[in-house]
This record gives sequence, C-alpha cells and structure tokens, in this order.
Amino acid sequence: MEDNASWAEIVAADPDHSQWYVDRFRGLAAEGADLDGEARLVDALLPRGSRVLDAGCGPGRVGGALHRAGHVVTGVDGDPVLVAAAEVDHPGPRWLVEDLTTFDLGETFDGIVCAGNVITFVHPTSRRTALTRLLAHLEPGGRMAIGFGDHRGYGFDEFRADAAATGWAEDVLLSTWDLRPFTAESDFLVALLRPA
Repeated sequence: MEDNASWAEIVAADPDHSQWYVDRFRGLAAEGADLDGEARLVDALLPRGSRVLDAGCGPGRVGGALHRAGHVVTGVDGDPVLVAAAEVDHPGPRWLVEDLTTFDLGETFDGIVCAGNVITFVHPTSRRTALTRLLAHLEPGGRMAIGFGDHRGYGFDEFRADAAATGWAEDVLLSTWDLRPFTAESDFLVALLRPA
C-alpha cells in the first residue's frame, strides 16, 4: 500500500487494519506510553471548558485527553470501528461517524485538532474539501492544530497552498507537537491555523 493511500483504500486492502490500529494504541496506553502530546498543545491554546472538534478522532486518544482536561469534545471519524473504540475507551465526549469531506454538524467549535496524519488519509482530490468543511466548523477567532509527517504523500508546501486557498491563515508552524520550530529540514509539520 502506498504512503499516500486514503484510509478507505487502506481498509479496503486490509479489512483488519482498523482493529489493528485500535489494538496498537490500546497496547501503547497499557505500556504507559505518553499519548497526550497533541492534547497538551491544544489544551494550551484554549481556555478551560472550550468546545473542541477532534477531526479524524480515531480511537479517541486526543479527544479523550482533552475531555479529561475539562474541554467539551466532539470527535468525528469516518471509520465506525475506530469510533466504537473511542466510545468504549474514552467515555464522555460525543463520538460520531462522519466523513471529513461531507460532514455538517450544524455547530461551530472554539478549536479543532486534526492529529495523527489524518489529513493525509483523505483522498488527495478531496483534501481542499475537507479543509473547507473544517473551517466551516470553527468559531471566528478560533484556531486549528493540524499535524502530519512528510512521508505521507502530502507535501508541506502543497498543504500550505491548499490551506490558504480554502480560507486558512497560518499563525505558527512547528515541527513537533512539543513546540520545536519548523525549518526547511523538518520532516513533520504542526500548523496552527486560523480563519483568514
């Protein structure tokens, strides 16, 4: 499977992939791995009790941590296996099966997090649509934290152009979720974006 395959293509090629992914993070949690780095950054961006959209929530580790930190979390993911795991492992947030390219929750959020390479799992022809749908769910003055690696088939320059074309402005670019600066040599991008 190519590095730039969409999540739907990955699951179609390997129907057990979603459960493997759930089991992987359950195992890491059982080992005591630090799985909350993304949530710590997002928590620092927002006042306590903020409404947060976890876009591409997977099995809920980021949204679950934000909920435990005192935020009101809604998580969306197109994979029902991952959403079911989020409901079991991280009760409290609202977890929904939704496609990032078509979802319309009829509400907006103070902040959005899109972690775990999620944007790279959206089909390349639909990435701008997903970025547009995310922007439609953000309060004026809100921000989105989105991160992914350069090995995922979505170049950083291409992403930045897509974000600008869909109404996003850059606040800060980082190379890690623990606030290391983004440079030309960075192999990971964490972009803090706001409406343009």
